Amino acid sequence: MNNHEESPPGQVRPGKDKTAFSNFIIPLTVFLVVAVFVTLILIMGVMDLRRLERTLTEFLENRALDIVATIENVAQEDLDFLRRTLRDDSRYYGGVAQVPPSDEEYNIQERLIKALYGVARDIDAHWQKDELSESVLEEIAAREKLSLIVLLDENGHIALKSREFQQEPVDMQAIRGNEQQQLVMELLKTLGPLMNMGYITLHRKDGSGTIVIALDAGKLKYWGAKIAVKRVIGEIGWEQELAYLSVIDPDGNILEKVGDEPPRRHIMKMDFPDETPAFPDQGAVRSRRYAGEEGGHYLDIVAPVSLDDTVVGYARMGLKWNRARTMLAENRNRMIFTTIFIVLIGTLSTAALYRNQSKQLARMEEMKKRLQRAEQLSALGQLAAGVAHEIRNPLNAISIATQRLKREYSPDDEEKKTDFDRISGIIRDEIRRLNGIIEEFVTFFRIKRMELHPDCLEDLLDSIVKIMEAEFTSRDVVLKPAWSSERSSIVAMDRDKLTQAFYNIIKNAMESIDGSRGGQVTINVEDRADRRVAVMITDNGSGLTPEEVERIFNPEYTTKEKGLGLGLTLAHEIIHGHRGEIHVASTKGEGTTFEILFPLDHGRTEAAGVKPS
Repeated sequence: MNNHEESPPGQVRPGKDKTAFSNFIIPLTVFLVVAVFVTLILIMGVMDLRRLERTLTEFLENRALDIVATIENVAQEDLDFLRRTLRDDSRYYGGVAQVPPSDEEYNIQERLIKALYGVARDIDAHWQKDELSESVLEEIAAREKLSLIVLLDENGHIALKSREFQQEPVDMQAIRGNEQQQLVMELLKTLGPLMNMGYITLHRKDGSGTIVIALDAGKLKYWGAKIAVKRVIGEIGWEQELAYLSVIDPDGNILEKVGDEPPRRHIMKMDFPDETPAFPDQGAVRSRRYAGEEGGHYLDIVAPVSLDDTVVGYARMGLKWNRARTMLAENRNRMIFTTIFIVLIGTLSTAALYRNQSKQLARMEEMKKRLQRAEQLSALGQLAAGVAHEIRNPLNAISIATQRLKREYSPDDEEKKTDFDRISGIIRDEIRRLNGIIEEFVTFFRIKRMELHPDCLEDLLDSIVKIMEAEFTSRDVVLKPAWSSERSSIVAMDRDKLTQAFYNIIKNAMESIDGSRGGQVTINVEDRADRRVAVMITDNGSGLTPEEVERIFNPEYTTKEKGLGLGLTLAHEIIHGHRGEIHVASTKGEGTTFEILFPLDHGRTEAAGVKPS
């Protein structure tokens, strides 16, 4: 019977609860560490991608600002030349050059005149169709940024004008022939102070009329910027990154453009609306990215254009984003690959670390259990020595006294003598049984050292089977050896001690079988990995519960009504002394299997110390 207190049903023992909690918390901790590690890597990767994206955007914006700076410098230079051309100084009088202009100045004037002649021809075309009126001329002057448009008939009279004069013009008929220039100058004087006024005249080939177009300083600035932008865009040429470029005045009129903005499929990042952006402040740069319908990707940039330190318009250009997008994609793929690689390495390392830690914890737990067993057995050993000493002496005295009573005080009466012999026999038997219990108890704690020598494991088992056959037969239980007769497994063993261990295990298997069931105990020998051999002892007895399996080798645990129940504990210690392992698998009501593992030996003889563990 059991000599210890059982845990109440349904109550979880503290040791098991702690182990279950450790088995849960360690994987959870590993998962959280890996998750935090992966999150940090992803955050760093995303930040690097955004930083690279900002760097590429700033690079292209700076490239756009360089183009705008070139436009501003050339336009400012051309505008200064035009102003000098019209300035009233020692070289000029009334807008007529007295000193020949330089080649560069002449080229600038020629471009301005060509641009204004284009406007004059359009006006002439409408004039020939009789589609002009003073209100129409006023609209044309406002649209084309012209100070004055005057149409003169063949006699020099004003036919139409875009604005009213401050005073009546002089008699144009008084000025004839080669005095046409003076006529125009007199006409312009009626507008007020000349103030760097410039003009051109377009005479019809048939002499039926003249078109006069005049520009003041403000309008000259506009037209100077326009022709300068046209020239500088031509000089810049078609750059590899440039998809389109246009320069627009504050009213939304295009001064000059190259290339066409491709149709947009969708805008990916926008700093200004899809419609024409608001007029930017000086120095402000706005950009947005979008994908074209044909698969191209572009960075649309708007930057202000300044002349005389005043914003006079803005440049809108599209720089190709494909190369930058390719770089971002390569870095994104590299980041993803690196993240996956690091996560894989981290996961494998963590798994290896977890596995190693689990093994270490298992070893520590095993050492803890062995230490506890050693402390228990040490205490029991001291108790055994004291009990054996204190009990054997009285038992010896009782045994001697019983023998003397039987020899000297046996009654003569046969009936009384029979009772006397029966009672004295009971005393002797109980004394013998007590001596057996004490001997079993003391023998367990005498196992301190074993001499190991190479021997055949199958021969040892065969001798045990022969010894126990009669006992099995008396209990109507079959003992069946199942190993091959050709096997010969050499194991380093202490033959007497190992015989005792196997005897206790096999006897325990036999006693677990109810004789009325026709029980059987099977013994087999099998090879295992790592050069080990296994002895399998299987019975079809009553079996054990999982709780009983965990405690079956504890010295304080027994289910027997007689004896101390140290047989399996003794077998466990002997097998460990042979560098072996013992495992138990059992199902309640079906039977139990003991698996005993030994390392194979090749003739070594060694002495191995065995300590309770």
